[in-house]
Amino acid sequence: MDLESARKMISDVDRQLVDLLNSRARLSLNVGAAKRRSLEEEGSEGEPEVYVPGQEKRVFEKVRGLNQGPLSGDSVCAIYREIMSASISLQSDVTVGYLGPPGTFSHQAALNRFGDSLAYVPYGKIEDVVHAVAKEEVTYGLVPIENSTFGAVVQTLDTFVDQPAVKIRAEVYLPVTQSLLSRYQLSAIRKVYSHPQAFGQSRRWLDEHLPHAARVEVSSTAKAAELAASENYTAAISSEVCASMYHLDVVAKDITTMRDNTTRFFVLGQSSDGPTSDDKSLLMFTVDHREPGALCSALNVFAKHKINQTAINSRPSAQRQWHYMFFVEIIGHAQDANVASALEEIKAYCLDLVVLGSYPRQSY
Repeated sequence: MDLESARKMISDVDRQLVDLLNSRARLSLNVGAAKRRSLEEEGSEGEPEVYVPGQEKRVFEKVRGLNQGPLSGDSVCAIYREIMSASISLQSDVTVGYLGPPGTFSHQAALNRFGDSLAYVPYGKIEDVVHAVAKEEVTYGLVPIENSTFGAVVQTLDTFVDQPAVKIRAEVYLPVTQSLLSRYQLSAIRKVYSHPQAFGQSRRWLDEHLPHAARVEVSSTAKAAELAASENYTAAISSEVCASMYHLDVVAKDITTMRDNTTRFFVLGQSSDGPTSDDKSLLMFTVDHREPGALCSALNVFAKHKINQTAINSRPSAQRQWHYMFFVEIIGHAQDANVASALEEIKAYCLDLVVLGSYPRQSY
């Protein structure tokens, strides 16, 4: 096939693609209308959920299975991410809050999950994101919950204690790589800005290549890039996304000593969705520390019902002095029969018990 013929065929396919995309968009609008009618028939007020993580997971699995190349599965899913983002924006004016400023890993995780068609609102603190969801200032919020190297994000856990009504709808995994960004060559750099965790991940590289440069901690790697863009002889440890955003050069790529560094985020909303047969749930509870073996008795309930616990963390309780809130993540949905039975039984050992959410298990 010659060049002109190939280009003509591509043009014809493009026409078909646009028609098909708009046909899909019209069907998406029909789905939204059907959801509203269903709510009206039930006598429920408010807007229907337009972001349904279980359904999205099924769509991604389906298109991966249908794909026969030459596009990679990741490429096909990236295209569908934007198709579904556009569909969500057609059904409702969705806003997503995240830990800012723009360019943070939280921002990147939000874009990876929701695409470019929605409105994003940056907040200065994790608690501000959660409170914005609770007050319905935004439709959804995205907050970090743990890092594969540094463990749980305690600020998020503490905020759940204050806002237990906010529910987890989904989890998102984001691989984290750090690079040195600057407007200057390595030899001219006198000061480096970054977040404390990024400094911890890059300490060996800095000790070897910039031992005499001052290290200044700031609130985020995106803030570090912003400062490096405005000050002379400075650099930032940040992401390559921030390099293009703040017009900085990538002086050195992937300077962290910790490989496979990944951060997990939660998508928060007003409710969780129903079971998908492959879910997790996060529980928050307090036991009476004066009762010998109270925590052990509570945890044994999960083993009795053959429920796997994937994580456990604790934070001081703000309601009861010298008591602790335990955060236990389990495999299963709160509506699954064995989980529901376990939750009923565990109440005998708990002073408080809250299901913070059930959500589809995400591969990473």
